[in-house]
Amino acid sequence: MKGLRTPWMRWIRSAAQMGIAPDAFWKLSLREWRALTARQAAQQAMTRRELDALMAVVERDKQDGGPTDR
Repeated sequence: MKGLRTPWMRWIRSAAQMGIAPDAFWKLSLREWRALTARQAAQQAMTRRELDALMAVVERDKQDGGPTDR
């Protein structure tokens, strides 16, 4: 396919930022690489509702002397 290039340098930089050594990067299959770099739902930013719920738990723990009050 003319005009399409594989972004090797960007991929190698991304792998290095993830702590993947060059030799390990080159051993990855394309499927493995895509799984590592796919944006998963768990990696997406939380919603305002989720943030409010988390803040309520932290505040409750502070008042109760729970784990966040250390």
